[in-house]
Amino acid sequence: MYGDSTGAASPWSREADEREMSLPKLGRYPVGGLVRRARRIADLSQRELARRTGLSPSTVARIETGEVAPSLAVLQRILDAAGLFLVVVDREGHVVQPMRDVADIHDGADRRYPAHLDTILDPRPGEWWADQYGLARPPETFYRDRKRRDALRALSRWEVRVKLYRGVPPPPDPDAEARRRAAIRRAMRPRYVPPPFPTEEIDVDEWDPALYTPDAPDEEAAGT
Repeated sequence: MYGDSTGAASPWSREADEREMSLPKLGRYPVGGLVRRARRIADLSQRELARRTGLSPSTVARIETGEVAPSLAVLQRILDAAGLFLVVVDREGHVVQPMRDVADIHDGADRRYPAHLDTILDPRPGEWWADQYGLARPPETFYRDRKRRDALRALSRWEVRVKLYRGVPPPPDPDAEARRRAAIRRAMRPRYVPPPFPTEEIDVDEWDPALYTPDAPDEEAAGT
């Protein structure tokens, strides 16, 4: 049921819904009706459309009556003859672009990363799930935590689409709590005070220079 501009269905529209109920459809639209509409727009007879698309007139007729469901390639050829083309749109009418296929979204075995997860290029420490096991970090990875992924997407939209979200408070930062806890741990750590330079003779076997290096690595940065 398509209805008119107000969304109301007329009696003839309800009758058409009943007649088209069993016909092949593209989404909610009968394919045969789309082909007839394309011929109407292009002002083509079935024979003329058949010549333009390389189909037989009988095939065009069978598609229009619903006896045959055309392949996607054939349907595109028919619509192209009328200057029309197929697109995918969301519920708000926005055209959905396809995901592109590049090397960065493939792993070492040339398998694509999961399409429903966000790929991370050049992951930083802690962004790969196996960092906790000390494994070598790959050049690309992806977020496994869907809740964190959705939170990061919401925060990114808020930061980028300034005009749309003007006056709207920022969404929660999923990493804010981790940064707060890390800052507390750093603040609670005893500050390093280098010992005075020893005047007595030192037993080299007992002296550990790593313990007395002012530039000792940060435990947080080292991932310990």
